[in-house]
Amino acid sequence: MGEYLHSIDNKGRLILPAKFREEVGDNFVVTKGLDTCLFVYTKEEWGNLEKKLKQLPLAKADARAFVRFFFSGASELDCDKQGRFLLPANLRDYAKLDKDVVIIGVSSRIEIWSKDAWDAYNSEIGPTVAGIAENLVDLGI
Repeated sequence: MGEYLHSIDNKGRLILPAKFREEVGDNFVVTKGLDTCLFVYTKEEWGNLEKKLKQLPLAKADARAFVRFFFSGASELDCDKQGRFLLPANLRDYAKLDKDVVIIGVSSRIEIWSKDAWDAYNSEIGPTVAGIAENLVDLGI
């Protein structure tokens, strides 16, 4: 849980907030996420997700496309002693990460957003959250 504002340095490194480092450790997986952000998983959670994705039917084009998208962007990363990790250029490009980023906790994953994209997303979704919450009642939430 939580929302943290950080900056990417000139070398493409980002500090993982200490609270999140405690949860994911010094070795984790980062991949292309939905909504033009990055998803960060613990090695254990990535393994669970990988098992589920392997069960998708290869005969379905949507399943193949999603698996390609998700795995082709995945990188196993390590934090240094200062809590920094190097985000690969392809992931920075995908999420349009330049300088200011927002790192958020979302249940079993962490998301990394460009600050501009996060602000735009919140401006768009904010007014509709009450309606979304009403629809979730149908799902037992």
